Amino acid sequence: MSNKCGTDIDRAVSELKQGHLVAIPTETVYGLAANATDTYAVAQIFEAKKRPSFDPLIVHCENWQRAQEWIAHAPERAHRLAEVLMPGPLTMVLPKNPAIPDLVTSGLDTVAIRIPSHPLTRELLTRLPFPLAAPSANPFGYVSPTSAQHVLDQLQDEVAYVLDGGICVVGLESTIVSITETGWEVLRLGGMDLADIERIAGCSPDAVRLSSSRPEAPGMLHAHYAPKKPVFFGSEADFSALYPNATFVLLTYLQEGKTDLGPSLAADVKYLSRTSDDKEGAAQIFRYLRELEHHPADWIVATPWPEKGLGRAINDRLQRAAASNSLTI
Repeated sequence: MSNKCGTDIDRAVSELKQGHLVAIPTETVYGLAANATDTYAVAQIFEAKKRPSFDPLIVHCENWQRAQEWIAHAPERAHRLAEVLMPGPLTMVLPKNPAIPDLVTSGLDTVAIRIPSHPLTRELLTRLPFPLAAPSANPFGYVSPTSAQHVLDQLQDEVAYVLDGGICVVGLESTIVSITETGWEVLRLGGMDLADIERIAGCSPDAVRLSSSRPEAPGMLHAHYAPKKPVFFGSEADFSALYPNATFVLLTYLQEGKTDLGPSLAADVKYLSRTSDDKEGAAQIFRYLRELEHHPADWIVATPWPEKGLGRAINDRLQRAAASNSLTI
């Protein structure tokens, strides 16, 4: 593996203090990190990813106490959520401290705050005098990276160092919620089940707003997370009716207790889970999308998951991957 990759936290600290980009592991996906208080360093993130400047970034902090330094005000509900669910795959959008550059928040008066649980990155954050702005470490719109090798495959020339923390255990980006004095809204489905958030928040969300051409949080654009092979989101039967002569690989899951899907016209079948385990499916979705773009079949046909638990977030990612080529049914 490249000499740009390893577990040397000292090197990661040094590169970040010099204003360079470092890829960091989290429990969700790998992030492309820079000093969140350094506008020049943050600008390099947008340039490296070819990311539009209207798409805001997430600010990563060591713990909730330090996170509050970058927030103008946190409602009581935010404190409860942070106490129970952080560190973890949850991001909260809150009024920002002016010390956070407008480039990080795309000019919004709110900031997305996250406390990752990966031990290497938490150690890194304890040794830095600033928080880290970090979107996923991949070219904009492409499949998110869940290993250090994924980062090297795509952005090796753009990063000073990749801190290798192994395979991401959650595999989906964090769930993003906006917290106000009167309630909360869901801006992105992700690696934390909404039921867990509802339990601590003490109420259901006021709204679930997952798409926008002027996003308030990352991951809200309609087309996103796409591999280089076209994706169809729907049933095998629907796809075959539209494209009877096309070859495809089926990306699906098995219902608990079943051993196979039965007859299929697919050139190949890949199972995100053989037991309907939504956590297993979430952990593998981006890996399979990457692998299958090299499959000889013409298409990836991804079937919908049950709309419960992390199944909703899996469907969200698959729909956005298919939306890049407008082939969702």
